[in-house]
Amino acid sequence: MFAGTLFVSLALILFSQVGMITGGTAGVAFVLHHLTGVSFGKLFFLINLPFYGFAWQRMGREFTLKTFGAVALLSLLTEWSPALFAIERLHPAYAAVLGGLLLGSGCLFLARHRASLGGATVVSFYCQQALGWRAGHVQMALDVSVLLLAASVLPWDRAAYSMLGAVVMSLFLAINHRPGRYTGG
Repeated sequence: MFAGTLFVSLALILFSQVGMITGGTAGVAFVLHHLTGVSFGKLFFLINLPFYGFAWQRMGREFTLKTFGAVALLSLLTEWSPALFAIERLHPAYAAVLGGLLLGSGCLFLARHRASLGGATVVSFYCQQALGWRAGHVQMALDVSVLLLAASVLPWDRAAYSMLGAVVMSLFLAINHRPGRYTGG
């Protein structure tokens, strides 16, 4: 679970370095960060609070507690990581592809251990489990919705690169995350 959360934090730092955002609750936290100046980590943690009740009822206690732990860890990592390393030069297209792959990989690591990073991922995994919808497709629809709203606060090129990152992540999940594949504890 630590590796998955670390991969996601790295992706979010890459995105932040080049002025991009991601979808889901992380995207909402990025937009609110841009508008208010409150740190991403704090906003991400707070935005996810309402999803724990749904997760508890629909996905179970173990999933909810692990998700809470992953969200808390990601919030802390995104607060501390920028002080631990710096990226001098990074092209947004590279950040979009690498970040999308890191996000998808991190989410799969967490899914392997019946956890998520809250919000949209909880909804995506629930739709896959309960309705048979592919988590990657649901995630992509939610991410595109958030990114379209976020385009109002981003320059057009950063919004386009952000969309590329979301598509890479969602396609990665659609291809690699299948019901019943992960049974670890």
